[in-house]
Amino acid sequence: MIHNDRNMLIRPATPTDEPDVVTRVTAEQAGWEFLNAEIRCLTRGASWSGRTGEFEAAIVILGGRCSVTSNRGEWQEVGRRPDVFSGMPHALYLPRHSEFTLTGSTDRLELAYCRVPTDQDHPARLVTPADCEIEIRGGNHATRQINSILPPGFDCHRIVCVEVYTPGGNWSSYPPHKHDVHREDEAGNVLEADLEEIYYHKIDRPSGYAIQQVYNDDRSLDAVMVAHDNDIVLVPEGYHPVSMPWGYHGYYLNFLAGSAQSLAATDDPDHAWVKQTWTELDPRIPMVTHQMEDRTPP
Repeated sequence: MIHNDRNMLIRPATPTDEPDVVTRVTAEQAGWEFLNAEIRCLTRGASWSGRTGEFEAAIVILGGRCSVTSNRGEWQEVGRRPDVFSGMPHALYLPRHSEFTLTGSTDRLELAYCRVPTDQDHPARLVTPADCEIEIRGGNHATRQINSILPPGFDCHRIVCVEVYTPGGNWSSYPPHKHDVHREDEAGNVLEADLEEIYYHKIDRPSGYAIQQVYNDDRSLDAVMVAHDNDIVLVPEGYHPVSMPWGYHGYYLNFLAGSAQSLAATDDPDHAWVKQTWTELDPRIPMVTHQMEDRTPP
């Protein structure tokens, strides 16, 4: 598939027969091999059932609470934050051949569901806020917060999942980096992984937006997209920086999968020098903390 701004930017679209679906992208639609993802919203008492089949899966609670029953176990009161700007995440990893039913226990439940094909078996696991480490990355107006959810080293096959907070006026995924070639050193350490990536954008105000560029070295791919709340941006290859306008705080959920369960990447050599100019961290970061977890949605 030839990728451009018309097929890498996925706007929200609810299927007529699935009113809970906010947006969805399949590997076939994206023109790649691994990543399938969707966003769903449920009301209190509403249920959604699924089967992972020959896929491993991650369910990230973006806002609200739910209970989950499955052939892998049961989990009650999963989730705490009312929305992504109000606390740390809960998530559930499910291996292949899992069957589950998820039931909303708050007025609104928003979740992200990612599926990736696998031939391996790993244990189901609930990820709580206490499991999610906070990393402050960058500096000055490129300061951002990364919360690990299914980080490299998580007991799964391919899925990597993190969420990123970018204050208004700041850059994120910057300097631009890429992960589209698998490279290892002589000891077998991964220097760069070949990864497909999904960005699911959330903005803290309805009129807000993010600007995201996706480009490669020879500029055969060079797209600039304006992402609004609930938009998905696909990153099939190349560098992919994000910028937030002043006054609007941005969030994006990243799902990645590919040649290694890794985040190894390579900076754009034209811009890597900016790392040497950072003198301080933006005091607005972290934007969410573990101490915010007492903010329970109704």
